[in-house]
Amino acid sequence: MITSPSNKGVKEVIQLIQKAKARKERGLFVVEGVKMFLEAPEERIVRVYAAESFDKQMPQNCKEKFAMLADRLETVTDDIFRKMSDTKTPQGVLCVIKQREYSLEQMLAEKAPLLMLLEDIQDPGNLGTIFRAGEGAGVTGLLMSSRTVDIYNPKTIRSTMGSIYRIPFLYENDLAESIRKLQEKKIAVYAAHLQGAKIYDACTYRSGTAFLIGNEANGLREETAARADASVKIPMAGKVESLNAAVAASILLFEAARQRRK
Repeated sequence: MITSPSNKGVKEVIQLIQKAKARKERGLFVVEGVKMFLEAPEERIVRVYAAESFDKQMPQNCKEKFAMLADRLETVTDDIFRKMSDTKTPQGVLCVIKQREYSLEQMLAEKAPLLMLLEDIQDPGNLGTIFRAGEGAGVTGLLMSSRTVDIYNPKTIRSTMGSIYRIPFLYENDLAESIRKLQEKKIAVYAAHLQGAKIYDACTYRSGTAFLIGNEANGLREETAARADASVKIPMAGKVESLNAAVAASILLFEAARQRRK
């Protein structure tokens, strides 16, 4: 059992949680909680840490997975686990996971791809929620500008609720070039914009589609929005000017999903 905060593994977990640079250099990230542990692909798990109290009273489904990962399992005291955890009320289990690389080709493998293009999203919760909603709506991938918040930020990871394991994604230095590549593949790009020329549900999204969502405070850069095939808006009643980025993305994605079910 690990009892010291100076343990190499404990220090590594804390670094991976706190520093994006460490995550990038090592190609690793940390997930916490029972759900994230159970859904983690076994082949990508580097190490599992369980609090002493959790180890003594874990659910049966966790016991089965723990048995499979016995050679990668470490037990730590409850006090040490609290120091390792990024949450106020730790569930008692966390994992170090290998990052995965994806390609644009993977995202376009489906007959009618459904993509999200995100420009400078800054809130970790928004990004994680877009991943989760994207999986629910059948998205085939997410492309993000290099200024978008780190997907491996612990708050983002928690917000994905496991979708981080299953949704392909890429960070792009030149989002405009990515738009051009998609358009060459006959994928229509729709920019969500307050001055959108069309109401979002007046467009057809049954063929290859990509939705472009901008920064929470400033929206899309005008030069980025101008590259879209069309701009769409979500009409607002009352005095509300616009929706949260994750909510707007979810509405657009599920409209596409609704149309594709017909």
